[in-house]
Amino acid sequence: MNRSKPELSDRSITAGSDFLQLDVGEAPAGGRSAWLAQRLRLAIADGSLPVGSRLPPTRVLATELRVSRGVVIEAYRRLVEDGHVAGRGRAGTVVVGGVDRSFTPACRATSPARIGTVFGSPPGADVFDTLRAADARIDLSPGVPDLTAFPRTAWLRAERAVLGELSPSAFGYGDPRGTPALRLAVARWLARYRGIRVDPDEVVVVAGVAQALVLLAEILRADGITELAVEDPGSLGARQHLRHLGLATPPVPVDTDGIRVTDLCAQGSPAVLLTPAHQFPTGVVLGGERRRELIAWAESGGLVVEDDYDAEHRYDRPPVPALRSMLPERVCYTGSVSKLLAPALRVGWALVPSRYLSALVDAKRYADLGNAALPQLVLAHLMESGELERQLRFVRRRHRRKRDAMITAITTHLPHAVVHGAAAGLHLMITFDAELSDVDLAAAALARGVKTQPLSWHRQRPGPPGLVLGYGASTTIEITEGITAIADALH
Repeated sequence: MNRSKPELSDRSITAGSDFLQLDVGEAPAGGRSAWLAQRLRLAIADGSLPVGSRLPPTRVLATELRVSRGVVIEAYRRLVEDGHVAGRGRAGTVVVGGVDRSFTPACRATSPARIGTVFGSPPGADVFDTLRAADARIDLSPGVPDLTAFPRTAWLRAERAVLGELSPSAFGYGDPRGTPALRLAVARWLARYRGIRVDPDEVVVVAGVAQALVLLAEILRADGITELAVEDPGSLGARQHLRHLGLATPPVPVDTDGIRVTDLCAQGSPAVLLTPAHQFPTGVVLGGERRRELIAWAESGGLVVEDDYDAEHRYDRPPVPALRSMLPERVCYTGSVSKLLAPALRVGWALVPSRYLSALVDAKRYADLGNAALPQLVLAHLMESGELERQLRFVRRRHRRKRDAMITAITTHLPHAVVHGAAAGLHLMITFDAELSDVDLAAAALARGVKTQPLSWHRQRPGPPGLVLGYGASTTIEITEGITAIADALH
């Protein structure tokens, strides 16, 4: 009979939640989702919500805050897109990005001895392994996508579909070139996205671009090619692989239009390794005139090894065709899903001129008898079902936001740094017009808990100092904190 009184009394109490002591009265009118998302971001940043912790169900939190469930769903969606949290099905929404407070401060601080091991001498064969193993709270190393965005649900769904249809014979040894399903899916993918028309029988599935380079180096040496020119600056990792296989790697300079083909001609190497779609580390695209010069060089007898690095991740420029689409008999092409899905999958592909195809298949056979079949079949299912295209659109939006956050942080905290390669990719290169050691700067940043790579690691010739900064695997908060720490180290 008097039920209206307690209801009126309830409405007079400010709605709030014991979870993080959230008080919805603090939210601005019409901005409750943004306010809630920001409060959760701050809690993740300061360690109140460590990696692995679970957020309340949206219905529960909405009830406690006395807001519509849509407000909470929108806030969680923003955190998912930022890479702070991820849906785990029945396990709920879990924090996956941020400072991991499970480590003690001593564990997060890299020791001077470890820093000296990474940066104290010219980089050795294990330098990237050593850097990956170093303790740090923020990792701005290049070459890693947003790993929290891996499509777990779609992958599991595809895996169940594949296993449900797989015959017992499919669990035996297969074709060293890869499963027919993936080779067909790759051929169709390359036709749609890279302008490459290739028969599935010409596709060889490999364990990432790294293995492709190893197999190609073996083939080239057997063909009498003992040196493979490389871009300068260019990938230290690729150079290390080639040198380990006995190939010389003479440098050819790169400018704002890509590799200087006149210098390549003068240098005299019979073959060259290029990243024309998004040059590593400068981020430039091989220009139209340079492409014409390179085609003329290749048609006169030169061979191009094309690493289609970061081709899918573009934001402010139109797509460019792969060199392989123009010169199939003068280009060895390599690509992978390492930057689109995850490096841990170790799935890539190689296309070679017809004269090398038999040798490539033999090299793959004797290397490992072929990649594991099940991941290939799952990936083929994702490609053919349209899930991979959806994933590409999804991660492009996330990576663009992270890139913008890094540029803003650099503009604010490193105003004298010059930013390169912002139109595409998963990293930025910055250079300094100053007398400084970028190795010392990277070491000082690591001492402050931030991993990055000095530009000089990727040079063979002298050049301005700089850093190569990856943004794909970090949250926007981590990116800002990392750049702030680098600025502190610089000053």
